[in-house]
Amino acid sequence: MYDFAPADHADKAILHADLLAAASAVTAGESDAIANMANVAALVWQFMPDLNWAGFYRLVGGELVLGPFQGKAACIRIPIGKGVCGTAAATRETQLVEDVHAFPGHIACDAASASEIVVPILLGDRLIGVLDLDSPRVARFDAADARGLEALCAAIAPALAT
Repeated sequence: MYDFAPADHADKAILHADLLAAASAVTAGESDAIANMANVAALVWQFMPDLNWAGFYRLVGGELVLGPFQGKAACIRIPIGKGVCGTAAATRETQLVEDVHAFPGHIACDAASASEIVVPILLGDRLIGVLDLDSPRVARFDAADARGLEALCAAIAPALAT
């Protein structure tokens, strides 16, 4: 059993460091990518306030396919290059969207979502998938979140590869 909690939600550097430590602990020694994604999605949901969705899309057969997540039921398949997730996969760059309604081609799985951040998960040059977080608050995510989530994805990428 694990009992993790962030020391301070207000200090994003501490929150992301605590999240990275917890994710590293739960994925250490576990070879099942789906189990690792499930635990990391649960930790992100637990550690980060003001989310209405947190989870993974896996690269399968040239498209993004829904993986483990926390939140409402979601879109199952996303073409590469479509929406925020598909754009992150295509560019292999973090997409930080302050207002999803202003993002061309945004795919609305939950009408309550107002902002989104999507981080590609890379193992070397290989795209494994993306980590997707949505919030009902406009401009919920910032550069500190991007840095923290990029560090998280880089650290756990080997545990998420199948």
